Amino acid sequence: MASKSELLLRRKQQVVQDAIWNAAIDLFGEKGFDEATVDEIAAATGVSQRTFFRYFASKSDLMGQSMLAYGEVLREAIQATPKSAHAFAALRSAVLEIAATVVSFPRTRDVIAIAIKYPAAREAQLSRRAEVEDSVAQAFAARLKNGRKNEMTARLLAGLTLTILDATLGQWYAGGVQDVTVVAEQVMKKLCKLVAGADAGL
Repeated sequence: MASKSELLLRRKQQVVQDAIWNAAIDLFGEKGFDEATVDEIAAATGVSQRTFFRYFASKSDLMGQSMLAYGEVLREAIQATPKSAHAFAALRSAVLEIAATVVSFPRTRDVIAIAIKYPAAREAQLSRRAEVEDSVAQAFAARLKNGRKNEMTARLLAGLTLTILDATLGQWYAGGVQDVTVVAEQVMKKLCKLVAGADAGL
């Protein structure tokens, strides 16, 4: 169990990391992802360049770290669903929960806008996507009987989860829809219709 001093240190580190990240998102929006420099991000945060590099390896790593944080909460959402729930029910529950969580974050639209406008920022996010998919697949595998034998099923569920969330958040951002759960439900219904249509054609 962590001591009080260790908890305080972690909290302080998280505050600094969050401050750097927020300053960077502001600068990426104002100057552009390609144009903003690490020196400028550090200066805007009020820390040294050395302090910046304690938390992030580069500005690309800064974008990638947010993808890993996204993956962690998604994994936790899958793990939190009842073991008795069907795999697709667990997927649906996780999608609805994470979509609502993501859009409630005040910087979500800023981050999406940066990723859309700047290919390098989008590539930085996607560079960590494989790690996220691995983590999500492991969470699904833990729910399945004979998890190792069902690796393909777990991988398929992980890929579907991320694809559904991508489509949901993209539609929410582009359409200006307030209730993201409505969008998520529409995306999943469309997916089910596509699958049903594919089955009919086999």
